[in-house]
Amino acid sequence: MKKLSITLIIVLFMLSWAQAQEPRYLVIEFIKVETGQMYDFIEHKDFMGKVYQVAVNDKKITGWDFWSLQSGADSGEFQYITITYYKDPVSMMNGISDDDLVKYAMIAYPHLGDKQIRDLYGRSLLSRDLAQRSYMAEIATTKDNFKMSKGVLASFDLMKAVEGRFDEYEKAEREVFLPIHQKRINRGLMGSWSLLRTALPFGSEAKSTHLTINLYKDYLQFFNAQEFEDLESTAEQRAAEEKGLKSRDQKWVYLATLENLIR
Repeated sequence: MKKLSITLIIVLFMLSWAQAQEPRYLVIEFIKVETGQMYDFIEHKDFMGKVYQVAVNDKKITGWDFWSLQSGADSGEFQYITITYYKDPVSMMNGISDDDLVKYAMIAYPHLGDKQIRDLYGRSLLSRDLAQRSYMAEIATTKDNFKMSKGVLASFDLMKAVEGRFDEYEKAEREVFLPIHQKRINRGLMGSWSLLRTALPFGSEAKSTHLTINLYKDYLQFFNAQEFEDLESTAEQRAAEEKGLKSRDQKWVYLATLENLIR
């Protein structure tokens, strides 16, 4: 049964692959850090940044982001978001083993011995609580040349589509909301937009099924985008937007700042 489920996930992702020019596969982790562990976690962040750079050099992953949460549902729920990028769905589901991470850490820190590396890695894991992990595939994105850099802002919008009506919701995102975001990008009011579909878990009890990531170069662009009103939209377009909003439940919106990126 487990093998069948994994096969189904991979088939779904392969279908997504065929629908996008350059698909991305992302593991998004929402991380909570207790106040007393904050100093240790800062060391963990720096430690893992160097380790993931070696993983990128080894082509195990294609990138890693570290985001600091600015606002969301509950500031005590989690404070950080990390994104690990993979080249294909199989690599994403396999992930990076602890042994590989230790191997990469030994390359990143050649002056440390095996025991020191394993102790450092173990302590770093204890400094944070993994509140949630999502395996996702990018299924739609705007046409842009936005360059990621430290200080970039992102709005992570968690959506829950009606079970059995994913196609209806995704069609609304592609045909209604993607053009709206594309227009904002063309007018310099936004950097990039993408729609992601989650792989696990499926079912009516899933907290969210999709995620949109809205990128802005700074707060000025972000607030200008919030004030933008498309006076050129027709009544038909506004009706389609209203219908699209009803195709999903927007669970939470999280605003975060990019603190580190590895490519």
